[in-house]
Amino acid sequence: MALVGLVRVSTSKQETARQHDDLDPICVKVFDEKISGTIKVADRPGLQAALAYLRPGDLLTVQEADRLGRNLLEGLIVLNDLFQQGISVKVLHGIAAGEHTERSLILDLALALAEDRRRDIARKTRDGLDAAARRGRKGGRPRVVDADKRRAILARHAEGQSLREISRGVGVSLAVVHGEVKATREPATESV
Repeated sequence: MALVGLVRVSTSKQETARQHDDLDPICVKVFDEKISGTIKVADRPGLQAALAYLRPGDLLTVQEADRLGRNLLEGLIVLNDLFQQGISVKVLHGIAAGEHTERSLILDLALALAEDRRRDIARKTRDGLDAAARRGRKGGRPRVVDADKRRAILARHAEGQSLREISRGVGVSLAVVHGEVKATREPATESV
């Protein structure tokens, strides 16, 4: 029986040191992922690598149950997949602390609470942005694209470059490029 760790944070700017402090001393290997816990299991590279490494009888070890997922459905899918493969889960802290060989009410409750916390954070963020807007202030993340980058994106698009090429060339994400290109199309669509 080996303990195999999974460390997860939602964004690349978040730190994993606290989770590593708990897992590194007790696990034979620790897998990292910096991705939202609401993403489908198949799209989580760290979790997929951990699943490929685990053998029947091993324990997937996480600091808290919400590291498995911040979405109840995806968390339950992870658990069901693990238990069907004969892999147990060890949760070090929180409501579901302990070793689990099958689904239990307490483990399901921990995942439900994690999803509720995530929804609460999103609601409070929206409320804060709305309150700032009512006061005439704009909140949220700073814009990634300044006027120069926008001109470069649109010029490259006009030259026929793919959105992916533009993304690499300008140094912004594909989603940002798509948003800028889409924003230039929308006013033209409205006037038709």
